[in-house]
Amino acid sequence: MQRTPPVIPGRQVTGLSAVLLPFLGGSEIDWDSWEAHVRRTLDAGLIPAVNMDTGYIHSIDQTTQQEILKRTRTLTGGGPFAAGACVHDAPDVPFEIDACIRQVDLVQSHGGTPVVFPSWGLAQLSDDGIVSAHHEIAQNCDAFIAFELSPQFAPFGRIWPLDVFEQMLKIPQCVGSKHSSLQRIPEWERLILKSRLRPDFHLYTGNDLAIDMICYGSDYLLGLSSFAPDLFAQRDQWWADQDPRFRELNDVLQYLGEFTFRRPVPAYRHSCAQFLHLQGHIRDSTPPAGAPRRPDSDLEVLQKILTRLQDVASR
Repeated sequence: MQRTPPVIPGRQVTGLSAVLLPFLGGSEIDWDSWEAHVRRTLDAGLIPAVNMDTGYIHSIDQTTQQEILKRTRTLTGGGPFAAGACVHDAPDVPFEIDACIRQVDLVQSHGGTPVVFPSWGLAQLSDDGIVSAHHEIAQNCDAFIAFELSPQFAPFGRIWPLDVFEQMLKIPQCVGSKHSSLQRIPEWERLILKSRLRPDFHLYTGNDLAIDMICYGSDYLLGLSSFAPDLFAQRDQWWADQDPRFRELNDVLQYLGEFTFRRPVPAYRHSCAQFLHLQGHIRDSTPPAGAPRRPDSDLEVLQKILTRLQDVASR
């Protein structure tokens, strides 16, 4: 039985970058820095993914979500982007399929591809219920991305059994799936399955601890890429060109991921703000109230990693 998919040298990688939402003083959204960051993502050749966990989707209200969608559509000029379709619910509340479909419609109405975001209600469904819910979503949209999320990111996260993923491959409107188990083996199993059953399907790795999953056939939708979209794009191009410099740049980017996605994992968002602030890309690294924080002592390590990345990328 095949357990590991083959490495695919020279493949073109589709990169979606989960854009950080920066704040001023931990309360006011820094729209100027955010828009500049979206433009930087686009200039690098990556596809922005907004209203994701990196964008504090569970901390912002509907009005803010709509404003982000509106601004993203303008910034992309009608080009592709993805956005979380998120239902804000609570434990022990039944899944609200109509509310989920409304969020999917909201993303579609602004020209984005919806990412069906995990929620308490969705996580509590049976395996068959999860598949049925996505079939119903498919009846109301042209294309969407499914999403498996480790509970390390959020308590309502859930990783499906492999046969549930197989059922997702049978939904034509499900054009891809983000897999954020932070484990290689479940993702390898999905790559093998999708290569056999539906080669055009995009498996977007969300494994910030194993970003070389692109070598095996995964694309990506990563929060880590928001730290340095230009360097991720350069890394991707070096892989496509079979340039040996890929390895060293990937190694340093992975070191950045290992450091910033350590537990508690959700504090990576503060790490991202610290890293972008060190580069002069955002005005303030303060996370919103209640969000997990990293210590100021991280800054010295982040600066050393940044210097190392700049050195490797310039060779």
